Amino acid sequence: MYSAIYSGALCGVSAYLVSVEVDIARGLPGFSMVGSLGSEVRESRERVMVALKNVGIELPPCHITVNLSPADMRKEGTAFDLPIAVGVLEAMGVLPSGAAAGMLFLGELGLDGELKKARGVLPIVRAAGAGGVRQCIVPGANAKEGAVIPDAAVRGADNICEVIAFLKAGGGEAADALLPAEKVDVGELFQRKDGVDSPDFRDVNGQKEARRAAEIAAAGFHNLLMTGPPGAGKSMIAGRIPGILPDLTLEESLEVTAVVSVAGLMKEGDALVTQRPFKSPHHTVSQAALLGGSAYPRPGIISLAHRGVLFLDELPEFQRTVLDALRQPIEEHRVNISRVSGNVTYPSDFMLVCAMNPCPCGYYPDRNRCRCTESQIRRYMGKISGPILDRVDLCVELQPVGIASLKTGAGAEGSADIRGRVMRARERQKLRFEGSGYRFNGDIEASCIDRYCGLGREEQGCMEQLYHSLRLSARAYHRILKVARTIADLDGKDRIDTEHLLEAASYRPSTEYWE
Repeated sequence: MYSAIYSGALCGVSAYLVSVEVDIARGLPGFSMVGSLGSEVRESRERVMVALKNVGIELPPCHITVNLSPADMRKEGTAFDLPIAVGVLEAMGVLPSGAAAGMLFLGELGLDGELKKARGVLPIVRAAGAGGVRQCIVPGANAKEGAVIPDAAVRGADNICEVIAFLKAGGGEAADALLPAEKVDVGELFQRKDGVDSPDFRDVNGQKEARRAAEIAAAGFHNLLMTGPPGAGKSMIAGRIPGILPDLTLEESLEVTAVVSVAGLMKEGDALVTQRPFKSPHHTVSQAALLGGSAYPRPGIISLAHRGVLFLDELPEFQRTVLDALRQPIEEHRVNISRVSGNVTYPSDFMLVCAMNPCPCGYYPDRNRCRCTESQIRRYMGKISGPILDRVDLCVELQPVGIASLKTGAGAEGSADIRGRVMRARERQKLRFEGSGYRFNGDIEASCIDRYCGLGREEQGCMEQLYHSLRLSARAYHRILKVARTIADLDGKDRIDTEHLLEAASYRPSTEYWE
């Protein structure tokens, strides 16, 4: 007998429908699987056979053939266990013919029949809805994640016995009572909870210039580099930037959740990622771990930081090849990974925040404490290439914190006040970019600079002087204009003034040791 069951497979952060075809025929007993399968998928036959035996269903002595179509697309992961089991049961006649028609199945089987958490449920359910499949049966741990997609009814099951009982019920109220469709209130998920503890800028003493730079970076989603001696507060400031960023929109939340889901990092029972990511890899991170890769690609750290903050602490300690590999993702907001198994594209639209010491010992230019030679400083700073620095919008130098700033009750401004100004600037950008596809000033492409960052005659003269005196590249020139546009938004101005340009230019990295 023959049966065909819908399932889904991942390709990057998107998914496509897979037809799991099962044929049971007389002949030498066996269980063969075809369809360009990874090792985990091939192991499904052992898990399926043992799981069915342990729930009281014995497979007949016959030849079972399973084909996962389309056969020219590589299939990875363990989530094909459930559709294979359902297909076998329908072909055996244990389930009524057509009982699984129009349904998608996804999930790994334990040897006792338990349904275990799967990865990539959200993009697969989205693909199912787009393909006309109106019901999806997934592991209970993934039910809320899939239920945020309104195009298909998602039902969560904890073991295969529940799935069998549901399919035998034949639909209607009886079946709904066995496996009710999961409901998720997306609006409730996005309600900001006042009781959530998050680091506050009020804890940062002094560092007025760095706080200002962080505010500008947050308002326009610009890249930020902070230099200064150890203990000046670089890491503290970086860790508080997510708290002043605008909330994720629903569309952005779905993008972030899809990446986390594909990476298999969704927490059990979670439906959506509603907070902007903050990722801070150690400086020993490999290029594959940062960008994504391996033989069968998975999202890297820059993709897990999508729509959020990627913080690189101790920047010169990272391998130069690893840092240089960030050039293209920073510009294109995506990373393309090519392997023998195929090509995938992952999103990587993040705010880059970096921190570093000014020299190997960390105390330059204080010659009372710094003993580094000029060549040591140049070699240390030279670990960061010019093209990477050219992609930094704001560079700010932190000074050691004075004793006066450390006194209790210094009156430092909190994250709530800063976030209020950032949100007002964000509203101005939202109106300006309506219908353009841009979200922040940091997104503006070079072809649209004149449209959104137009200058008057006096301001054009100022920029000409800055271009020559600072020896700017074309990219740095455009970045100054985008930062100036953000400063003007924070000031509530419709046009960019000379003072905005001068402040933006003051944040360009010094080239003293990078030439």
